[in-house]
Amino acid sequence: MTTRTQDGSAGDVDYGAIGSGYSSYRRPDERIARFIAEALGDARKVLNVGAGAGSYESAARAVTAVEPSESMRAQRPTHLAPAVDAVAEELPFADGEFEAAMTLFSVHQWSDVRAGLREMRRVTRGPVVILTCDPALVRDFWLYRYAPEVLDTEARRYPLVEELTEALGGTWTVQSVPIPLDCTDGFNEAYYGRPEMLLNPAARQACSAWSFVDDRVRELFDDTLRHDLESGAWDEEFGRLRGQPTYEGSLVIVRATP
Repeated sequence: MTTRTQDGSAGDVDYGAIGSGYSSYRRPDERIARFIAEALGDARKVLNVGAGAGSYESAARAVTAVEPSESMRAQRPTHLAPAVDAVAEELPFADGEFEAAMTLFSVHQWSDVRAGLREMRRVTRGPVVILTCDPALVRDFWLYRYAPEVLDTEARRYPLVEELTEALGGTWTVQSVPIPLDCTDGFNEAYYGRPEMLLNPAARQACSAWSFVDDRVRELFDDTLRHDLESGAWDEEFGRLRGQPTYEGSLVIVRATP
């Protein structure tokens, strides 16, 4: 059985502790949403596992959301249907109940990724769509210069793409998703051309990997990045990113059909 916190969070992060301001910084980006909608195709009845505050549910037409964290369920906008309190590894639905399913920025937090994906495949008769980060590419981001512990954590947490495709079986594709310069979904790479944003503790808190490092790491990151921004050292090396319209980093969509 999956272990859950008092908040109900069922993975390696307690969103009761860190999730209070999540929806302020992790707002769905319409350009990323288009990639998700394309991957879902014409499916009308869609399951969203690890739905959080409901980001990207507008990419589908009729969504049933599953979210174990009480804190995250409470942040869902009123126009969205309430989320079902359940975990990926034990979905309370019948075989083939949904035309498609999606899980977005969630698989790296599950207790048992393979079990959760097998459950998604069981209840879905069409495509299963995963928005995630490729751990083989995570450390290529400039943040690794300043906070290697954070990206080492991300690289350990994100399942290998091969693990995802093997668990789902069938026919699959992996597509890189370009991140726009003014991306409204504030994961780490969303700030590729806006480094100042990562000096904001609230923005960092919305990226769960930062919760795995201690104050010493955060303070050193603050001091070092702030110094390099003030001296111009960051711009000398990475300043081209400030005007780069999109960034192709570790963000990918894995899509599998039976």
